[in-house]
Amino acid sequence: MSVSTVETVTRGRVRRAYRRRAVIVVLAVLIVLVFAVTLMAGRTFYPPGDVVRVVLGQDVPGASFTVGRLRLPRAALAVVAGLCFGIAGVTFQTMLRNPLASPDIIGITSGAGAAATFAIVVLSLDGAGVSVFAITAGLAVAVAVYALSFKNGVSGIRLILIGIGIAAMLDSATAYILDQAAEWDHQEAMRWLAGSLNGATWDRVVPVAVALLVFSPVLLHRSRDLEALQLGDDTASALGVRVDRTRLVAIIGAVGLIAFAIAAAGPISFVAFLSGPIAARVVGPNGSLLVPSALVGALLVLAADFCGQFAFGIRYPVGVVTGVLGAPYLVYLIVRSNRAGGSL
Repeated sequence: MSVSTVETVTRGRVRRAYRRRAVIVVLAVLIVLVFAVTLMAGRTFYPPGDVVRVVLGQDVPGASFTVGRLRLPRAALAVVAGLCFGIAGVTFQTMLRNPLASPDIIGITSGAGAAATFAIVVLSLDGAGVSVFAITAGLAVAVAVYALSFKNGVSGIRLILIGIGIAAMLDSATAYILDQAAEWDHQEAMRWLAGSLNGATWDRVVPVAVALLVFSPVLLHRSRDLEALQLGDDTASALGVRVDRTRLVAIIGAVGLIAFAIAAAGPISFVAFLSGPIAARVVGPNGSLLVPSALVGALLVLAADFCGQFAFGIRYPVGVVTGVLGAPYLVYLIVRSNRAGGSL
């Protein structure tokens, strides 16, 4: 390799690294700005000074309740849930080399939703009881999809197709349970299924934050191995990656994140699905997308929740807003797949 070629490659790597750092910084700044706006703006506007005093624990008449008890836990839940959705979604998409390989698509979200609906409607549970059912079901569905798709290793396409089939069955079960529900239980279940940050408290924020601290380092530690999986199982094995072990660890970490986020905020539609592709567009094709996707997820949930509260004539749950954003992209992917002869 000539000296000029080496210099060109080196400059390219430096530019990509600079772009990556710049994008991460910009996303982090945007999250801080939107977070601040959600604390200040609403039916009543509080100046930045009052908000800072409340955050620091000082008593400010009016603002202490509205900002400290209502807006701050809601915004914090939006951030931690968005981070979880973003990391989990891009982990599946990277590991299986397919943009459709999102928890929204392969049944994990549907499993948590069906279990939560059963807990609300049939068992009359709420709060922690619903969360336990949602987390357990999300993990169980992930294990089932992985086991059913395992045949001399796990094929990405096979896992996606099995996941879509299981999701369809679970969605049908959810529809049946809702059809039999009393009016109040039906409304409560639908509010949860829409994905909502209403009624957010610190008791809902803390478990998600703990899950983020536990599972995200595991996935970040495996980021290089996940990137190698994009080259194919044989190539990854040749590079020294233990493919099955890496895939299993990635699934456990991603499902843990998604299950706790869904338990706290409901199945917020398409955040896990959209975060990775958006991050790939702004960061570029090289390097791990875990951190950029996490930041995109947090920004999506924060911005969508604020828009759902104040941008329209009536208030919409955050999941409705993200669903409006994600559904057209899903259609685009399917159309692109058809034009490419079935290859995404």
